[in-house]
Amino acid sequence: MSKEKKADINELADLPHYKEEFGSQLEDMGITNVPDLKDALRNAEKSKKIMDELVGVGPKTIKTWRELLDVKVEKKSRKAIVPATESKPAAKDVEIVDKPPAEVVEKGAYVAKKKPVLDDETKKLLALRYEMSHDRIAFLRQEWFRFPRLGEKWRKPRGMHSKMRRHIQYRPNVVSIGYRGPAKVRGLHPSGFEEVMVWNPDQLEKVDPKVQAVRVGGSVGFKKRQAIEQKADELGIRVLNRTG
Repeated sequence: MSKEKKADINELADLPHYKEEFGSQLEDMGITNVPDLKDALRNAEKSKKIMDELVGVGPKTIKTWRELLDVKVEKKSRKAIVPATESKPAAKDVEIVDKPPAEVVEKGAYVAKKKPVLDDETKKLLALRYEMSHDRIAFLRQEWFRFPRLGEKWRKPRGMHSKMRRHIQYRPNVVSIGYRGPAKVRGLHPSGFEEVMVWNPDQLEKVDPKVQAVRVGGSVGFKKRQAIEQKADELGIRVLNRTG
């Protein structure tokens, strides 16, 4: 908006989109000249009242008038929002209660699985078993490379003259007791839980949810499986082969 156009506004009738009937309506609101209109346009509530009362005056017209009259809208202060009658309570009257943060879980979001309560030694041995299982070599049956039909399954070498059985020189290693994992954590689930097989909801009563997790039997039907999972959730027991 040019400065020349701004300088031409001396009366209300000089405003664009101004109509004669606006004069009486603005007088009812206490606006009789340009300075009064400027004060009204600075106030958001009064500007809204002008738009409500004057037919044909909308946000665009108000914006144009503000630009022509070089008016800036006043920002509301926080003190103006708070009623004067309300007073803040004294600090000693306020009781601060520490509420635990609400846990918000979105639908379909990942929920962490229940973990067992383990001592430090068990955790250490589980980590050791994990490393050993990944470092362990693949045991292959005798002469697997000569006859493809033998496959890669492990079979104990037999025969009186078997050099693999007798551990002679470069022969492949065979399964022996030294490759086993730590005895204390042997048979545990990778999470550290002791697995318990269940076939009905009543068997969950004997399960310790801190160190034991259940696995639903394969012969259990869908309806009974749902009952088992529902009861396990109520008791805080982890189901290792949950359906959903």
